[in-house]
Amino acid sequence: MTETLTISRAEYDALTDRVEDLEDILAAMNARGGQPMPLEWAGRIINGESAVRVWREFRGLSLRVLAAKSGVNTAYLSEIEASKKPGSVEAYKALAEALDTSVDWLIL
Repeated sequence: MTETLTISRAEYDALTDRVEDLEDILAAMNARGGQPMPLEWAGRIINGESAVRVWREFRGLSLRVLAAKSGVNTAYLSEIEASKKPGSVEAYKALAEALDTSVDWLIL
């Protein structure tokens, strides 16, 4: 027996919009030659989580390791991830290099 679920048109539209957003992100990543990010990770960014944090965790790095690898101060990196500070262009360039991605993916 197949289970069915009924949702409103607004809920359906919201779900399909989010799927399209995720598909757009993954397609753009693949077009740029980047490593594909699983939908669950990309979804965290779409839902408003810090792209820097998501990429850091996706790469399996702690905050301190990323700070050391990028040369960005640990406290400053923490503030960028928490959206307490916007982060400088130089910081984003260093973080992107350390995360093996582009600045574009960190400032979505």
